[in-house]
Amino acid sequence: MPYLSIILPCLNEAASLKTLLPRLRALHPEAELVVVNDGSSDDSVEIAKQAGAVVVSHPYTQGNGAAIKNGARVATGEVLVFMDADGQHQPEDIARLLEKFKQGFDMVVGARNAASQASFGRLCANSFYNWFSSAMVGHKIEDLTSGFRAVSAEKFKEFIYLLPNTFSYPTTITMAFFRAGYSVAYLPIIAPQRIGKSHIKPFKDGVRFLLIIFKIGTLYSPLKLFFPLSLSFFLTGFGYYAYTFLSSNRFTNMGVVLFTTAILIFLIGLVSEQITQLLYSRKE
Repeated sequence: MPYLSIILPCLNEAASLKTLLPRLRALHPEAELVVVNDGSSDDSVEIAKQAGAVVVSHPYTQGNGAAIKNGARVATGEVLVFMDADGQHQPEDIARLLEKFKQGFDMVVGARNAASQASFGRLCANSFYNWFSSAMVGHKIEDLTSGFRAVSAEKFKEFIYLLPNTFSYPTTITMAFFRAGYSVAYLPIIAPQRIGKSHIKPFKDGVRFLLIIFKIGTLYSPLKLFFPLSLSFFLTGFGYYAYTFLSSNRFTNMGVVLFTTAILIFLIGLVSEQITQLLYSRKE
């Protein structure tokens, strides 16, 4: 059983794999290389096989998260390293991740700096995600959406059933680790420009990433998200009731709607908190 498995989700990344896989093999000859072909139409599979990698193929494109999950299921290493196959993550940084991992962390994430972001819009979005998620968990999260990370295989596989099939898998696994009380560290990296065309669609994935904001809250602690919202409706209803009572000495239907909405949002948050607790409960 190898100590290290390096998992690369791949969708038409033949140009990058030609140089990336030999570099990985030279730096980590003992590692198990797992290339997950997510419905590629180029020579990615042939190149991966020639490099001696274990190849897992999807009959059609299922998503980056689905490739990550199937790669983790096949990998046999004690430590899993996930990295992009498009050249954005440098093989030389794997040793740095592992060195940090061996200090006792359960997961180490490669944190990109501002210069490594693909665009200004992505920089703004990721900065907001990092700030919001840090406020939720009470720990500084330097790069919530980074796909370059080293993690304990045993602990990662506990949460495979929670991971989505899309690009938002890093968010889910990060929040799951914090919720379970596992230790997470961040290591600064420089991510060069990818080789080839990006598979992220700005509008479609932009809408999807907006849902990450709500997913962060529901994955970690729903009441932290729902309670402030409920309180805002309650205070608005109370202020409106005070205004109508003082001005016309009556309690209006709008006041009832605001108070009722506040109660419903709080109850939804309470139920969500219990469901989240059940999701993260572990059997010995």
